[in-house]
Amino acid sequence: MGDTSVLDDGAVQLPHVYRVTKYDPADRDEHGHYTGSEDTVSDHGEVEASYLQAVAAFADDTGVDHLAVREPQIPSVAHFGVEPPANGFGLNALFPGGPSSFHDGAEVPLGIGLELVRAMLRDYGAWCRLEVDGTFAVHVGWDQYLYISSSRPCEEALAHTRALGLFPERADASPYAFRADEEEHGVQRPGDDDFWADLHRAVATGRAGILEETHLEGASRWHHLTSDTIDSVRAGLTPRARLAAWPPLSTDIDAVLRTLPADGLVEGVWQDDDGNVSSAIADEAEFPELSARMSRARAAALLSVYAGESVPLCTAVLPDNDGVLRARWRTEPTPSDRDWALRQTKG
Repeated sequence: MGDTSVLDDGAVQLPHVYRVTKYDPADRDEHGHYTGSEDTVSDHGEVEASYLQAVAAFADDTGVDHLAVREPQIPSVAHFGVEPPANGFGLNALFPGGPSSFHDGAEVPLGIGLELVRAMLRDYGAWCRLEVDGTFAVHVGWDQYLYISSSRPCEEALAHTRALGLFPERADASPYAFRADEEEHGVQRPGDDDFWADLHRAVATGRAGILEETHLEGASRWHHLTSDTIDSVRAGLTPRARLAAWPPLSTDIDAVLRTLPADGLVEGVWQDDDGNVSSAIADEAEFPELSARMSRARAAALLSVYAGESVPLCTAVLPDNDGVLRARWRTEPTPSDRDWALRQTKG
């Protein structure tokens, strides 16, 4: 059995990696490009079932019966009138809470993991890495490319996969393995007790008023913060969510709307009379509808979606209940975050 290794970014590289596809290697050119007649979409039938059976065989050979969801994402609904598919990106039948239960670190039985693989093969929109730390990983790529990594050679699974009519090929690594850019993002601040104490002070002094919770890549929830509500907001957050604290919304709605640009994209954030905070991204064609919605709000703000133009007060990523930050995704550091990181190094 080969040994796992640790990459420079801290990710674990499993020793046995296989690219599993329906594409015969004999039909590839000298550059490795497939030139055969197989379609690049799922057949929703026998071939798709073979992919799922292959994953099950590798999991069985590795001794795995549960998988962890890592870095889940759904398409960003960026414009008015765009609704997610009726099946909730293929998640409604798999999780009691639909997409809201689809979060980083969620552990699912192998059967649910296989259904997630099916949803990704069918390109329903939801995507994630399925892994068992240091032991097993399944990554679904474009065009029915499947990468399975294991701590074991999985000889029986390889034979079974070939018998299914698929082609398992050794690979150096999965191109969909997580890669953290620590040099760009630096040390990630955890959403621990110290973070929440700082946020309490920012709310009490009027510097912070809303919290953006990114529970999935491509989806955010917004929360109104007061000294009375901040603890209940914290208690209701999705595990391992990314957080961004922003200044309070403005009650001068007319002044906010006067800052609409002539064109481009903006994100409108507004609070209704019940205290609920909503948001929508719109372009110039949708500014009239955005304005109509925001004009009825109690308070609102317009945020630029372009990098560096609208910066939150501070950011964090929620640690697990034991205080360990196991989420691998990162927030874009703000000046406040950099000050925090500098204090940590001076310890």
